[in-house]
Amino acid sequence: MSWFLIALLSSFLSAFAAITQKKVLFKLNPVEFSFHLSIVNLVLAIPFFFFVNFETINSYNLFILFIKSVIGVLAFLCVMTALKNLQISNALPLLALTPGLVAIFAYIILGETLKPLEIAGLISLIAGTYILESKNLKEILFPLTIFFKSKYHHYILVALLLFTASSILDKLLLVKLNFTPVSLTAFQHLYFAILFLCIFLISEKKFEIKRLLPNKQDYLWIAFISVLTLGYRFSQVVAISMSSVALTLAVKRTSVLWATVIGGKIFKDTNLIKKIIAVFFILLGAILILRD
Repeated sequence: MSWFLIALLSSFLSAFAAITQKKVLFKLNPVEFSFHLSIVNLVLAIPFFFFVNFETINSYNLFILFIKSVIGVLAFLCVMTALKNLQISNALPLLALTPGLVAIFAYIILGETLKPLEIAGLISLIAGTYILESKNLKEILFPLTIFFKSKYHHYILVALLLFTASSILDKLLLVKLNFTPVSLTAFQHLYFAILFLCIFLISEKKFEIKRLLPNKQDYLWIAFISVLTLGYRFSQVVAISMSSVALTLAVKRTSVLWATVIGGKIFKDTNLIKKIIAVFFILLGAILILRD
């Protein structure tokens, strides 16, 4: 299977994960939800440990993976906080900026290059995201005003930078440090569970055992989200191991397209016509990137 189809699969799984996350976040706070999700993710990731090539595992690459996991945990909490407090069609599209930043940092750190059409595609993705964030097509400076005034958009911007660093470390681990996609998925979810447990315990003003177990209905949703999450993370790692970081994330970030259109309809978000125009730019960007 080509890297493009795997990255596209990751985008679909990510979109539906975001939509279901928004539903659960109506009832749980971001830290509580992230903790429960990390535990279920770890349980589902246990089979991966049976296929780990331990000859490639050493203290150095485990340490780099730990740093990457800390970054990933902070980024995930930022996104969940924004997703809980913003419309899904306003929170997620900003993440489509990630490929542009990854392309720059991957060029500087890893020496990866992009062809002119690929650069044009990334610019189109960014333009589509900008339109999605605009109040209307006339107030072109509105997105910049939002960035300065909305604290929840600040969370997204911080997540954007953190995801960029995380993606660079993905490539470093997979290409330079001999981690396999299976090994990375297994150990990363172990780190995630430990880190989210620590954050959850620290954030609890009054610790209660019952808080460690949400109600049955919430856990069914969390289990479903976990399957989607494990699926999009693993498929993203596989795609990155087969192609460049920037191109993989450019395709994967089209998940904001599906989440905006489908999630926006479910949660009755506004300005759908404007968002369809933005979707056109995002699709155009993907086509330009994949043309070569």
